[in-house]
Amino acid sequence: MTQEIIPLKLPIVNCYLIKNEDNYFLIDTGFGLQRRTVKKEMNKAGCRPGNLTLIIITHGDSDHTGNAAYIREKYGARIAMHPGEVATVEKGDMRLNRDFRKNRNNPITGMILKMPVARLSKANRFKPDIYLEDGRDMSEYGLDARVIHIPGHSMGSMGVLTGEGDIFCGDLLLGGKKPKKNSLVDSAADMEASIERLRELEVKMVYPGHGKPFKMADLV
Repeated sequence: MTQEIIPLKLPIVNCYLIKNEDNYFLIDTGFGLQRRTVKKEMNKAGCRPGNLTLIIITHGDSDHTGNAAYIREKYGARIAMHPGEVATVEKGDMRLNRDFRKNRNNPITGMILKMPVARLSKANRFKPDIYLEDGRDMSEYGLDARVIHIPGHSMGSMGVLTGEGDIFCGDLLLGGKKPKKNSLVDSAADMEASIERLRELEVKMVYPGHGKPFKMADLV
């Protein structure tokens, strides 16, 4: 099964399309304020109402979910995500997918999550159509991939691992000259365990929510 990965050119946050024959799958949706650019990039890639199969959300933060409800309505696609992130997108509060008992030593996390930009507006809140647990085979939807639960950045963060060994990791890892772990942490122990799991799965390429894609082997 040939699948093409198409990054959408957005500032700050990354979203990706996976093209499989005439069908498309959208990984994350950007901020609501980026809607015009997201639509333009999707159209440029050939993704239009009628050929978008799924909107797959790696985690519930507003920079990844801001256009999910809109795109579902306009493109006729279903939204799929891990159940651990549902309260966040239904109520628009990024603090609901994190356990602050684990964050006593990380005041930056709490400060960022209180900022207005961290909230999902009422118009952009939604209830997902499909709940994706760890190990879920996505071939039933026409996508050669499976779900990998990778908590650490948030409790319900998940990755999408393709049959080619490429993973869309949300905000677990950040791209750049030197790929690194995200400093916005829900649980440091969970984050380390999730990264070790990706190493054991022999992931080849990592497509992060922020920064450029990188080889898993380049993560020190």
